[in-house]
Amino acid sequence: MAQIRMETNLLGANDMLAAKNRRIFKARGLLVINLMSSPGSGKTTLLEKTIEALRGRIELGVIEGDLYTDQDAMRIENKGVEVVQINTEGTCHLDAGMIEKAWSRLEHLPIQLLFIENVGNLVCPAEFDLGEDIRVVVLSTTEGHDKVLKYPLVFQQAQVVVLNKIDLLPYTDFDLNAFNRDLQLVNPQIRVFQLSGRTGEGLAQWTEWLVEEVGKRVI
Repeated sequence: MAQIRMETNLLGANDMLAAKNRRIFKARGLLVINLMSSPGSGKTTLLEKTIEALRGRIELGVIEGDLYTDQDAMRIENKGVEVVQINTEGTCHLDAGMIEKAWSRLEHLPIQLLFIENVGNLVCPAEFDLGEDIRVVVLSTTEGHDKVLKYPLVFQQAQVVVLNKIDLLPYTDFDLNAFNRDLQLVNPQIRVFQLSGRTGEGLAQWTEWLVEEVGKRVI
């Protein structure tokens, strides 16, 4: 029983901080995207390609979450975007308090779109609200179509799924029909983008959607 109370208190405190973050972001007219995935989905590559496609159109900032290294943050920084690194040192997710501190280092910038690249994990990040507007799950065709039913919570709480590495679909046993069927069972309202971060196939639909979403929040 003590463990359950501790978990409830932890999530409750996080939710209050997340609500505070959300108020701050809303007041700025900022679109905040929480990118979640398992390791190796191509999340950072997708972010790099997105930055390139939106350069000159939208001012971006990135909060980069990793267990220990800053390798992904350096990749993003090399694209000319302001990035704040969070090393969780073993914790399998970001939380609202971490985002509050990271945002304090970006709030002086004219950012319109903030990406939060969460720690690579399909379990823990789903439980922690960060104050984001939209949760996006990145799944690659090389991971298999069974992830939707294996990790339903992250897909239930997401508004968007990006099916990445679509160029590799013919070389995998990924069942696109089963994937779509499982998504309908878990979250019928979810939006799906099929693309390849490597080749750029389908990227335009994703970036145009981001531009539209940013436009809805202009104050």
